[in-house]
Amino acid sequence: MELLQSWINETNDILWTYILIIMLLGCAAWFTIKSRFVQFRMIGEMIRLLGDSANKGEGGHKHISSFQAFAVSLASRVGTGNLAGVATAIAVGGPGAVFWMWIIALIGSSSAFVESTLAQLYKRKGKDSYIGGPAYYMESGLGKRWMGILFAVLISITFGFAFNSVQSNTICAAWEGAFGFDVAIMGIILTLCTLVIIFGGIHRIARFSSIIVPIMALGYVILALGIVLFNITRLPEVFEVIFANAFGWQQFAGGTVGAALMQGIKRGLFSNEAGMGSAPNVAATAHVSHPVKQGLIQALGVFTDTLIICTCTAFIILFSGVPLDGSLNGVQLTQGALQAEVGNIGSIYVAIAILLFAFSSIIGNYYYGEANIRFITSSKKVLFGYRILVGAMVLFGALASLDLAWSLADVTMGLMTICNLIAISLLSRQAFLLLNDYRAQKKRGVKDPVFDKNSIPELKDKAECW
Repeated sequence: MELLQSWINETNDILWTYILIIMLLGCAAWFTIKSRFVQFRMIGEMIRLLGDSANKGEGGHKHISSFQAFAVSLASRVGTGNLAGVATAIAVGGPGAVFWMWIIALIGSSSAFVESTLAQLYKRKGKDSYIGGPAYYMESGLGKRWMGILFAVLISITFGFAFNSVQSNTICAAWEGAFGFDVAIMGIILTLCTLVIIFGGIHRIARFSSIIVPIMALGYVILALGIVLFNITRLPEVFEVIFANAFGWQQFAGGTVGAALMQGIKRGLFSNEAGMGSAPNVAATAHVSHPVKQGLIQALGVFTDTLIICTCTAFIILFSGVPLDGSLNGVQLTQGALQAEVGNIGSIYVAIAILLFAFSSIIGNYYYGEANIRFITSSKKVLFGYRILVGAMVLFGALASLDLAWSLADVTMGLMTICNLIAISLLSRQAFLLLNDYRAQKKRGVKDPVFDKNSIPELKDKAECW
């Protein structure tokens, strides 16, 4: 086990130091410029689209609405990355890591826009709903099925196995800390609940996520806002600490700026998943009149995850004054911070919140794996086996060490992100053509733009469902 941990750590250092950070920031900056800052200029349209889809329930019972697709993707995003991941980033990289989490969200949301727009363009009709994602645009857009299969394998391992181990590990650690709950018993309960829901298919997953995600996110934000208002006079001090640790001369001299940047980007990506290739799998299932709509809604999901929920956790920790010396890490640091702010009930609140956050992520993560298993094969036996293995990894996560669970997730996340970034970089021109079409319709006074593949000859033969 120690040898495995050592190998994983060495792989992580090479992967993140020399490859991923450059690719992530480079692609995100390029997409931001080429889209003319779509994530900032069209934020009003993002909110309008989400509100319309929530109120109208577009698509009917046989389709997944934009709001449901948003909820499933947010269910995967909003999990341990928000409560435990932020805490880990601050504990290892210092308060400056929060700044870099903001940066990767602000520019990375353009990557989320590109990948989800492409997923809509290349989606296909499935038995009960649309299907699609990076594997599909790699096959149909790039003409490289082998690349699609590689991505499908990586994402099935990353989300179904590695990430779900992290979610389970965090739930069990939180409940053990708050209630003294035995991790093995909690792991068995989580595994059984997971299997019950995932054997119900995408519609059960969508209904579950569209109910639980808004409730859990709103409840956590209200608590955090209460703590911020209670400490409002210290808010400038907290911002000063964040920026000083991100750019201060002492941090440069001590070499901690690199740690802050590394942790901020790693934990930020784990949390918001922008450019990773995960959200497009559910973005493709939405029934919309124009591919750009899901691109905009998924970009909004990145903002919701990192700029709101992750920031709430960061402020709670930094307001609390708990030591950042490594004595507390992960969800225990968040629990300690809340306990310092609101008393013993804080630890209990985090345990309940992490159960809702992380369990919804387990369900969302599983769907990403299922969608890609179906890309590789239509065998029901293979899918059944995958579901059982996902349940087994949930149980494994409950019993594994925190370091091993996070390290394994970092490696598999890095590999699938590289694969997806290469694909969306090569196909990004098509997303920008669609964005231009959407903007042109809006300028003509069309309130609800509709995509007609005949209007863009370059995309005519690529849009199977349009």
